[in-house]
Amino acid sequence: MVAAATCRHDPRRRALLRGRVRAEPALRPPWALEEPAFVDACIGCQACVEACPEAVLSPGAGQLPVFDPARGECTFCARCVDACRDSAFRPATERPWTLQAHIADRCLTHARIVCASCRDACGEAAIRFPVTSAVPVPVVAADRCTGCGACVAGCPAGAITLQSTPLEALADV
Repeated sequence: MVAAATCRHDPRRRALLRGRVRAEPALRPPWALEEPAFVDACIGCQACVEACPEAVLSPGAGQLPVFDPARGECTFCARCVDACRDSAFRPATERPWTLQAHIADRCLTHARIVCASCRDACGEAAIRFPVTSAVPVPVVAADRCTGCGACVAGCPAGAITLQSTPLEALADV
């Protein structure tokens, strides 16, 4: 006789079936207006996507441009801003965005595997490895991180994401 499998019911999983899954907010190009204003202003012409020499911008939902750090890093050349004729961007003289790198626990160093791919990819020296254990774990220096995404593409474990940080928190760094 086969024992009955224990099935745990998690009501939060029903959200998927009911279409209530909250998608991650799209990473917009540097200097993009705040999301509601950007969505209103951008017509999805792809001029910014075509102007990007690093090819890190691509058409997203509704043909609105998204930044994909898995494709490489943003060099903040501002060609996307210059190419836009729809006033969907702030002046390139302002802070480009509030993105900062965040390293998840699935980083190889948490499994005691020596890896420094993120540090090696970071031109700003924003990722440090303080020696606190046999295998040092990376720490992001918020005052140095530009959110360019170089570390995202370089991480073999896919443990790095870019997340928006409140502007007030960045004012202190």
